[in-house]
Amino acid sequence: MALDTAEATDQLLGEGDIPPVHEVNAAGTSPFLLTADHYGRMLPRALGDLGLAESDLVRHIAWDIGIAGVAERLAKMLDAHLIAQRYSRLVIDCNRPPDVASSIPVTSEATAIPRNEGISEREREARRREIFEPYHHRIDEAISRRRHDKQPTVLVSLHSFTPVYAGIARPWHIGTLHHRDTVLPQLLLKHLRSEGDLVVGDNEPYAVSDLTDYTIPVHGEARGLVNTGIEIRQDLIEDQSGQQQWAERLARILAEIAVELRAEPLV
Repeated sequence: MALDTAEATDQLLGEGDIPPVHEVNAAGTSPFLLTADHYGRMLPRALGDLGLAESDLVRHIAWDIGIAGVAERLAKMLDAHLIAQRYSRLVIDCNRPPDVASSIPVTSEATAIPRNEGISEREREARRREIFEPYHHRIDEAISRRRHDKQPTVLVSLHSFTPVYAGIARPWHIGTLHHRDTVLPQLLLKHLRSEGDLVVGDNEPYAVSDLTDYTIPVHGEARGLVNTGIEIRQDLIEDQSGQQQWAERLARILAEIAVELRAEPLV
């Protein structure tokens, strides 16, 4: 019945649903603007459990495990602004162009998402309008404000990845993701590799492209910002101790990089 009501009013989020955008330290003075597209795993009440068991809704298919704890800590350590998205990527993936099939997946890894099968264009539009668009509007608004205030801006998109995907183990502890930016990813690779105890991926386990990603191409590249994506393996940050350790490591490295970037034109 809740579903019928949502469709009848062309509205997805209702009473009891939280806003999609979560922010930390909006007045932060750091040049780093942090984003977390897969921060949360909330589901709108109108969609129930998407036809999934709770055991699936806590897996990597639903969110980036551990990245919320890393992102929150990192924002505070760097005095950086964090903009994050609270709803599960299974409702709508906020790091996919909204017109691609993986935007609202019917299958994730080998798991079918029953509630995403055969949905109407009206429902697709409701998910875009009420979750995807407010999140990206807020990022765009923050960048515009920083430009108006002449505050340097470096975009860092934070993610985590599952240690095993489709039966294949992934050896990297952390990876840098990039496309057109040759500045920040190379600095980050240099610093991470100099740590001496890390297996570091260069565009591993994923690479950024206009067809498979949204945040970096639209907010980073299209607006001319120095940018990078960061992927941390989930087993390293699944508990608070790991989240704290990785936040401390990244805060130290990014602070060092910020000094090096002062010679670069930051938009």
